[in-house]
Amino acid sequence: MFILSSSLLKSTAAALCTLAFSASVALAQVAPAPLKLAMIEGLSGPTGNAGEAVYRNLVWAIERVNARGGVKLAAGAAGTPLALERFDSKGQSDEALSALRSAIDGGARFIVQGNSSANAAALIDAINKHNEREPAKRVMLLNYSAVDPVLTNEKCSFWHFRFDAHADMRMAALMDVLKDDKSVKNVYLIGQDYSFGQGVLREARRQLGLQRPDIQIVGDELHPMARVKDFLPYVAKIKTSGAQAVITGNWGNDLTLLVKAAKEVGFEGKFYTFYGNALGAPAALGDAGVGKVIAVADWLPNVQTAGSEAFYRSFRARYPQAADDYVHMRMQLMVEALAQSVEAAGRQNPIKAVDAMDLVAFGAQLEKASVALGGQSGSMRASDHQFQQALVVGLMDRQGAPGVKFDVEGSGYGFRVIKSLSATAAELPTSCKMQRP
Repeated sequence: MFILSSSLLKSTAAALCTLAFSASVALAQVAPAPLKLAMIEGLSGPTGNAGEAVYRNLVWAIERVNARGGVKLAAGAAGTPLALERFDSKGQSDEALSALRSAIDGGARFIVQGNSSANAAALIDAINKHNEREPAKRVMLLNYSAVDPVLTNEKCSFWHFRFDAHADMRMAALMDVLKDDKSVKNVYLIGQDYSFGQGVLREARRQLGLQRPDIQIVGDELHPMARVKDFLPYVAKIKTSGAQAVITGNWGNDLTLLVKAAKEVGFEGKFYTFYGNALGAPAALGDAGVGKVIAVADWLPNVQTAGSEAFYRSFRARYPQAADDYVHMRMQLMVEALAQSVEAAGRQNPIKAVDAMDLVAFGAQLEKASVALGGQSGSMRASDHQFQQALVVGLMDRQGAPGVKFDVEGSGYGFRVIKSLSATAAELPTSCKMQRP
């Protein structure tokens, strides 16, 4: 039997400790602290499905950046990985503000949010105040879905960047289709009773007056957001009104339940929607929605380009379950713009650690960001931090029909692109008067 002496044991243990310490130091050198993004979103309750869908998109976008080495905080530096933390706002502004404090305390530099314009407005106000009080701990809000136009007009902020087309831009795209739909003589307006829903109906009234003054508005109402369990009474009024079309900005369960109720009462009219192409709405309508549901988006899976198809197939390979089939190009472009701008700021003002980032310098780069992915592209407008990108309008049809190669969420129904607007055509003026730090 071979026995080590006590002195040899001690020296061996010391050597192992030294090696372990050296290895940990080396690891620390090659694995810098990550750049933290904090997603503040409704992940539970009636809007939880939309929040989880966003989370999958952001995870996929961050995985792509990290797979190519992360972001470089200085020319020639090792890549810094991106890390995503999630906070459940439960769809409430007070919870979102509490999550913001936790995210900042945890070292997040970028807040990502979108599924409520009311929450976005509260976060913008809080971030403005925080950044003024604590310039060494500044944070920035990257917004992927909060589309109330006021956020890049009257409430525009240097610390807020929006990557979705705002509601007026989306409505203009829908009106570009509706103005040629001569079968529609009467419309019913219905929406969620908060800033976004109110704004959608207000803009619908304005644009109908400009584009189709011959159309009569036979109903105009708001309902409590995420609290209506049965839309049958609403849809009964829609059917009785004689409307040939409904215009709505509803999203999440408020849209799914609305279209389900429409199917149950046999409503034969069309739906002009902001979000009718996802989260259960196509499956809820089934054949009743074919040729009747119109949706506007920054991108649709059936955009007829090779780059678009490769992009979509890549997402489905990452998330193969039909229920997870919710992908938005704008969220991918947002993370690409973040990575691009971090590296551009690092070339101008090299740093060694994330906590030394100058968000003013970063913002100056993000204002100039121009990104492309999967054949789609967009650029940030510096005057108001509103991303400018092409928009498409789709019409629901059965999978396999001309122009409908891909369905939605395994429903057997997809959206054929019937109108494409370039970024220039989709652009609208801004009233923003940016206060810069």
